[in-house]
Amino acid sequence: MSGARRKDLTYLAVIAGLVIVAVVLIVSRSGRRLISGPAVTAAPPAEATRSDLHLTMQAGSAELEQMLTTSIVAAADYLARNQLSNGELPYRVFVPEGNRGASPSVIRLVAGSGSLYATCQVAGDDTYCQAADRALALYLNNLIDGDHFPGVCLYGSGRCSVGGNALAIDAIYKRWQATGSTNMNGTDLMRIARDLGENTAWMQHEDGSLSHAFDPFPGGEVDPEYFVVYFNGESLMAWLQLYEMTGEADWLERARALNAFMLRQPVLQDHWHAYSFMFFANLDTLTAEDAEYATQIAEVIIADQARLLADERSAISTATKVEALASIAVALARAGMPHEWLAPELEKFAAFMLARQLPANLCGWSADEVAHFEGGIYRNCEDPYIRVDANQHWINGAATYLEYLRLLDGDGST
Repeated sequence: MSGARRKDLTYLAVIAGLVIVAVVLIVSRSGRRLISGPAVTAAPPAEATRSDLHLTMQAGSAELEQMLTTSIVAAADYLARNQLSNGELPYRVFVPEGNRGASPSVIRLVAGSGSLYATCQVAGDDTYCQAADRALALYLNNLIDGDHFPGVCLYGSGRCSVGGNALAIDAIYKRWQATGSTNMNGTDLMRIARDLGENTAWMQHEDGSLSHAFDPFPGGEVDPEYFVVYFNGESLMAWLQLYEMTGEADWLERARALNAFMLRQPVLQDHWHAYSFMFFANLDTLTAEDAEYATQIAEVIIADQARLLADERSAISTATKVEALASIAVALARAGMPHEWLAPELEKFAAFMLARQLPANLCGWSADEVAHFEGGIYRNCEDPYIRVDANQHWINGAATYLEYLRLLDGDGST
């Protein structure tokens, strides 16, 4: 595809992205209507470009809040509409052929359950909590215990990992936020969350760091070589969520020890660590050292903006930047520190994500080709698939962005 053709399609995608948020949302093929988001009151003119979209989004937070809320609901509708009766969420679908990918990741799928709970809270619609309950019940079947490790762990891909534990806790936390309950059809989710947290605590070292995975089979051991760059941040956030749910200071103490270790490491574009700074600001204290490190994460992302917002960039990765920037903005705002410099950057990343939400697309697909996948976030034109974590990261990031906008509106303390 020529560069000129790609640019033309980019502009068309943005226009379509705004149109989608102004209409009644998706009706499932089964005839089950989920929810309609609020209509957008104004749209750019026909010749709009990404720059025009940026200016439109700056016009007022009420319009932007409408756009984000409607997009969140559309992304969740895609997941719920394509959910199987046993609770399984759609892991990966190739567009426009509709071929479904195999080898699903339990970690990504349990995280997808959490994003449905987040939508349930944003939209005030129990439909999404019900879909999330079906999914979470299914994926919690991957919990195991053993006589050579404490608590329980989430098993997947041949190992137990602290990342899996953390994202299962995150889903339980999001359910607690959305419903006020940790009892799911007789299952004590609080007990499960504590057990998952204890299993991760068993993996923590004296310097605050974590081992990341172990073999749960009899005689299995911790794997000292296994490392995933985001598992520390996920675990940190999960312990802070446990602290909020239980009020038990041990979780905060463990989180502070892990955070101290992480602050000594090179700065990465770590959205999970960014979330944790928001939790510190909400529940405890955002220290000067925390704020400086969080600011550096944001600055690294902003410096990389040209690459992150390129047409060929993965929407999965770019969605995590919305999470990071929005979380840092909330943390700084709640701590009474300068944060306004993040607002225009968030708008740019949100514009990119709206242009990647079907039926808007850069790839020349017709509305008929993508109708069944409406609301899905596709990766890019070269790898044209929708994966569950693209929708998950966008839902969670957009929900955090909404929290920031409402702080700016005075609907929360700064």
